Amino acid sequence: MSDNSQALSCVMIPMNGRQLLLPNVSIAEVVDYASTDAGTNTPEWLVGYLNWRGLNLPVISYDAANGATLTIPGDNRGRIVVLNTIGDEHQKVPFMAMVTQGIPSQARLSEEQIRKLDGDTGPADLMQVEVEGDTAWIPNLEYLESLAAEVAH
Repeated sequence: MSDNSQALSCVMIPMNGRQLLLPNVSIAEVVDYASTDAGTNTPEWLVGYLNWRGLNLPVISYDAANGATLTIPGDNRGRIVVLNTIGDEHQKVPFMAMVTQGIPSQARLSEEQIRKLDGDTGPADLMQVEVEGDTAWIPNLEYLESLAAEVAH
């Protein structure tokens, strides 16, 4: 039996054509996809707003924030991941939301199971990694938080 004491609880989050890898502690909640319209004259990456626990959270499209096309999930597959913020904008934006293209899944990973890859990354990416033979991206949460702070109200 392997020693899991050094394993980190992680979440694999399906996006359009890729998956993100985040530590479990960064996620406050996963809710069904539902948001209000972003309105006019808003950034391309802003899907809309989510009323969550009395807060009006901006819902970010990771794909659009990374320079790709905004994709709204269909067929009841999409979810919204509410993320705890950690950066300089935490006081202004304690949480932010990100739309997914499917249901996130749990994983327990050790350092040996994750390998950094050299590859193209966008502004919303911190790095590209290989996780047990699959490619995943670790998002740049500080960049995403700065976007959320731009449109927070």
